[in-house]
Amino acid sequence: MRAALAAAEAQIAHLKHIIARMRQDRFGASSERGRRLLAQLELELEDLETTLAEDAPENAMDPAVRATAPRSNRGRQPLRADLPRERVVIPTPTHCPCCGGDRLSKLGESITETLEVIPRQFKMGWTASMRHQCAMLGSE
Repeated sequence: MRAALAAAEAQIAHLKHIIARMRQDRFGASSERGRRLLAQLELELEDLETTLAEDAPENAMDPAVRATAPRSNRGRQPLRADLPRERVVIPTPTHCPCCGGDRLSKLGESITETLEVIPRQFKMGWTASMRHQCAMLGSE
């Protein structure tokens, strides 16, 4: 592991040296090939530095955390129970739209959970849409 890190650091230093030399040469008699090679070397250097930073021991994930990390192929995970929740009930009609009767009975409700992000604060919101059935139509 240490040998791989040392080799990566040596390659980064070598690429930085080549890039510095090429930048110095660029202001002299430059060619299009030299500019393309310089851009390619800069990209390679950036990739190596990123890889080295990701492989560093201080950035490594703890095995216990890695085992409990959520997997992306299982759908959305349930939202935390400690988030504050706010219930919003959508008003339902008080009279039957078909016959005009006022004897509506509750069938159930459908609930939609949304996560609202307030700067530096999270809040759960529930929206309930009540479903009713006309007692006069249901008894026929």
